[in-house]
Amino acid sequence: MLQMPAEDFQERLHVISDTKAGLSGIIAIHSTVLGPAAGGCRLWHYASQEECSIDAIRLARGMSYKNALAGLPFGGGKAVLHRPEGDFDRTAFFHAFGRAIAELEGRYITAEDVGTNVADMRAVRERTRFVAGLDNQEGLAGGDPSPWTALGVFESMKAAASELLGLELREATVAIQGVGNVGVRLCQMLAGAGARLVVADIVESRARALAERLGATQVSVEDLPDVDAHIYAPCALGAVLNDSTIPRLKAQLVCGGANNQLESARHGEMLQQGGIIYAPDYVVNAGGIINVAAEYLGETTSQVATRVQEIAPRLITILRDAQTRQMSSNLVADDLARKVIAGAQMANV
Repeated sequence: MLQMPAEDFQERLHVISDTKAGLSGIIAIHSTVLGPAAGGCRLWHYASQEECSIDAIRLARGMSYKNALAGLPFGGGKAVLHRPEGDFDRTAFFHAFGRAIAELEGRYITAEDVGTNVADMRAVRERTRFVAGLDNQEGLAGGDPSPWTALGVFESMKAAASELLGLELREATVAIQGVGNVGVRLCQMLAGAGARLVVADIVESRARALAERLGATQVSVEDLPDVDAHIYAPCALGAVLNDSTIPRLKAQLVCGGANNQLESARHGEMLQQGGIIYAPDYVVNAGGIINVAAEYLGETTSQVATRVQEIAPRLITILRDAQTRQMSSNLVADDLARKVIAGAQMANV
């Protein structure tokens, strides 16, 4: 039996399975107060169904808060799928996933996340219309959302470093964990800004190739928290800020693209007590869902760009408020998101 805090789950866990297609996983719907639950589809190896469910629930809650603070007309949801062992028919797999989404009749809208891509979403689209992250048309939002995620993180990092640390990126050393779609684009922008980079990835050859291309330093994922860096940027999976890693951090600022970076809420308090500024992940990495939402609503890339540029000022407001209230920034952000959702709920009564 899952034991989760009440705020972690509100509406529905939809267990999905198609033995013939090799599909198994969870669609978690945290909230539809603001609109249909929107959030990407993660394809990953999980040790158990409980581990898969907990990840889905935490990610769905993060999407509710992310969409609320970004001002989007969507609630929060997430699909988390077990990656089959060995080779599998990817088209049949995502056709089955599309049928599972269709059964929810619009309560959940999917898009890419870790382990999935535009081609996967095209396969989903052949079975349901409740999907975004497809090929974009001229002038309209769409396509791979990761460049927008990376841009929001970059602008947030630049603003937080300058305004709270008095540090320009050209003076900074940034340690980046994970150089997948978001991480590699963030590294490219940071290199362009003159930052010194230290990179790590579970696929060491990928980190090595990027380090050689950008003149960065490569270390192992295990050693990255010990790097003497000004900024630590988690851009892979979650729970990397925990009892083990936080005491080792030398960074003054944590700002990255990964979801659920804190293993638990108390780790935000640990960062605060250690004098480390934490940029709440769902605040700074909202660029991807902003693009997904705009695509679904038929909006333009210029509208996406405008909303993504609002991320950094929103972050600074939250960080200043956290300093004033002497609270950890994750709790301040959570409180603000819940107020947005509660206000909409009251208005709908």
